[in-house]
Amino acid sequence: MNKKILVGAFLLLFAVGFTTLPVSQFFAPAITVPTGFSIIKVADSLGKVRHIDVNNSGGIYVRLNALKDGKGTLYLTDQNMDGVMDTKTAFGNFPGTGIVIKGKYLYSSSNSGVFRYKLNKAGEVMDKENPELIVDGLIDKKRDNSKSITLDNKNNLYVTIGSYSDACREGSTGKGIPGCPILDSAAGIWMFKANKTNQSFKDGLRYATGLKNSVGIDWNSDSKSLFATHHGRGAFSDKFPGMYTAKQDTEIPSETVYELKKGSDAGWPFTYYDNFQKKVMQAPEYGGDGKTEGDAKFIKPAFALPAHLAPNDILFYTGDMFPARYKNGAFVVLHGRSAELKKAYFVAFVPFENGKPSGDWEVFAENFTPWAGPAQYRPMGLAQGPDGALYVADDLKGTIFKITYNK
Repeated sequence: MNKKILVGAFLLLFAVGFTTLPVSQFFAPAITVPTGFSIIKVADSLGKVRHIDVNNSGGIYVRLNALKDGKGTLYLTDQNMDGVMDTKTAFGNFPGTGIVIKGKYLYSSSNSGVFRYKLNKAGEVMDKENPELIVDGLIDKKRDNSKSITLDNKNNLYVTIGSYSDACREGSTGKGIPGCPILDSAAGIWMFKANKTNQSFKDGLRYATGLKNSVGIDWNSDSKSLFATHHGRGAFSDKFPGMYTAKQDTEIPSETVYELKKGSDAGWPFTYYDNFQKKVMQAPEYGGDGKTEGDAKFIKPAFALPAHLAPNDILFYTGDMFPARYKNGAFVVLHGRSAELKKAYFVAFVPFENGKPSGDWEVFAENFTPWAGPAQYRPMGLAQGPDGALYVADDLKGTIFKITYNK
């Protein structure tokens, strides 16, 4: 696909808590996007940004992984209508990852629960100091503890609970713990009622399991099903040098995206996906040897990506701004580095038809960071604006980019 390099030079004017910065800090990197698209910065220096969402007025809600000035959620607006955010309101005294607008409410997750704020007609939070507690008491052992969220159209709330173990091993050995008891309370996605307050973990349904850490989840309205990105387990050769090489450690397991139904089991820690063999393989901790396939009860991914790219968000595009081939397709943020591809930190796209992938994944926006150089920007979160623009949040400098198509 032909691409052009677009270099933005947009000065952000800040108010309501923003700090004015030198203009030299607002030059966008040489990010490449497909021909016909443009990319600009609309906000910067926000803090440790995670997921974002955009309301029907174009205001941006931002979740922070660490409190900034005691607050964990930001609301950005463009009051002077010059294309960049110029006001910021901070609220919420809890850090976290998930943030989703659904109907009349803004849902926001901490690392152990989910809150809900009522919105006015403009999509603005009415009472910032008193959110409703929807779910509390979800396990938080610090590692892979983000609680990503999404909702369907039937008042169901889906919450990721990541594993705090890489491969569910017995201590420092290469032996897997039989049955992996972690699966009872983590390494999956739980479903709660979106309109019921004060729920606890026991009120939830384990909707899908065998997912080590699904930082990106989204409800696909076209297929009427849940999709989740999946971070693969770590290296093989350190514990199984006779079965796997150091080179294979850079190439497998694949990062995967699953379509999930009630009761789906993606196989962690008992299996992993090998994108070279196109097979679900039995994990070495549980008797695998790099050649033996996993049990057929474990589902295959909807699509797979190269190892160690850390897919951290997924968004199904429903807007009308982009060309027709993007409609209902999946954008995926990749927050890691691939030695196989020699690429780092980019946004991929997968075309969909009738709720299923209809082609291979492709690079959509890249060069946020050079492959060999120090990190400049690290894409983390995705959101779609009311006009169909795509927003990309960076968690290194706290920058938000806006991608538009020039018809």
